[in-house]
Amino acid sequence: MKMVGVFASMIFGLAGAAYATAALADDTMATKAPPAATTKALSQPATCGSLEDFVLTACPLSWNGITVYGTIDGGVTWRSHGAPFNGTSAVGVDYLIQKYSRGPRWDLAPNGLSNSNIGIKGKEPLAEGWDFIFDLQAGFDPYSLHLSNGPHSDFQNIGVPLTSQDSYADSSRAGQFYNSVGYLGVSSPYGTLTVFRQNTLTLDAVFAYDPMGASYAFSPIGWQGITAGGGNTQDTRFSTSVKYRVEIGQFRVAALWQFGGYELNNAATGSYQLQLGGDVTNLAGGTLSLDAIGSFVQNGVSLALGGNTLPAVLPQVLTATLSDNTAVMLVGKYSNGPLKLFAGYEFIRYAPPSNRFAPGTGFSDIAGDFVCAACTAINGTNISNTAFDAGDKLFHVFWTGAKYAVTDNLDLMGAYYHYTQPTFGAFVNCTNPSAFANCHGTFDAVSFVADWQFAKKFDAYAGIMFSQFNGGLVNGFLNRSSIDPTVGLRFRF
Repeated sequence: MKMVGVFASMIFGLAGAAYATAALADDTMATKAPPAATTKALSQPATCGSLEDFVLTACPLSWNGITVYGTIDGGVTWRSHGAPFNGTSAVGVDYLIQKYSRGPRWDLAPNGLSNSNIGIKGKEPLAEGWDFIFDLQAGFDPYSLHLSNGPHSDFQNIGVPLTSQDSYADSSRAGQFYNSVGYLGVSSPYGTLTVFRQNTLTLDAVFAYDPMGASYAFSPIGWQGITAGGGNTQDTRFSTSVKYRVEIGQFRVAALWQFGGYELNNAATGSYQLQLGGDVTNLAGGTLSLDAIGSFVQNGVSLALGGNTLPAVLPQVLTATLSDNTAVMLVGKYSNGPLKLFAGYEFIRYAPPSNRFAPGTGFSDIAGDFVCAACTAINGTNISNTAFDAGDKLFHVFWTGAKYAVTDNLDLMGAYYHYTQPTFGAFVNCTNPSAFANCHGTFDAVSFVADWQFAKKFDAYAGIMFSQFNGGLVNGFLNRSSIDPTVGLRFRF
């Protein structure tokens, strides 16, 4: 898109003209509040003085406290069961086995380790111990150069038979120029307060406590936003929200409030989160970090194509399922020298939504596409208000893994992920659980990655993920398992 081209021009224009200092940035967020500062750190790398410096050194693109930063991540992947590349979707391809995944195939592999992005951020002193901060970042596909737009990739497949669909995936990234973050705020000795577009606390935690760092190619909880969104992937980021973080000694507290509804580019009409955590230092020579996060999302939106039972593969209806979700996430990480151990668990409850839409009524989703109740014949969409009326749906997510720094430049990572869905809703005969979506179901995935940083801003990676759905969770799938050997190259500045 033109916006990405403009950003790219800015990067190379600033490469020879920036004079201040700032840290490199990526699409990851720490679980701690950024430290307050009143002076610029003299030990930071000098800003880039030439295009050669920009490419070969760790220099930032900075000027007077403002930094332009970004990531470009691309590669090649083969899946034992896959669908064609989609340059609109945030994830690009079905690294994780999906309903539409079919035969073996090679494809371009965008955003394998992290979402490609371009951003601008700043930090300016206001008073002793007080700083004004802001961050604006857009994620994009490195091959199509489209701004990431998961919900619209769903819309592109309305009316397409299951066996002909490409790699769509719902997402909180919906084509906005601020589809990653777009916030401003104040950092002080009393904590950090930020407003507008930002990650949920649970997404921050997945970045920090997933051994694969929320990778699309090697982490199910990175490819899907169910975990990070407290039940729905569209709720991993909110466009109108207030977030507060504070550290008190070895402890930390954080809270998030989403205000406004669908009309303000949110996928919920109201949300709340609270986080409590801390670090235990000098534990067997290392540090143990623990965090607990509680979430409530009102009228959360989840988009999915469905409506036909296999072996039928006819065009499907795009349905927006609404629910009130509550979740509790518990995460931990132990670091000792080159070794890091990770573990996490989340409990999610889906309950009937507060909103009820009559036939013919609806709303525009976060991508600006209109969905309405019982509108199959009009635009191929529907709204489901009753999916959990016969009983709440419970969902359990567990993961664990490790990361080991073999050298300063070579990391090895391994992880295991598991989902469990108990039977819920109206009674059905679950003798064959895959025959009904509300029967007991499980999911398992295991992944391994080697990541080699061969230059200051470049790293190359190779890895594989095996993923498999069972029982009710595989209902409507063409195939239930896949592997995705993937190699890629990443440039971060």
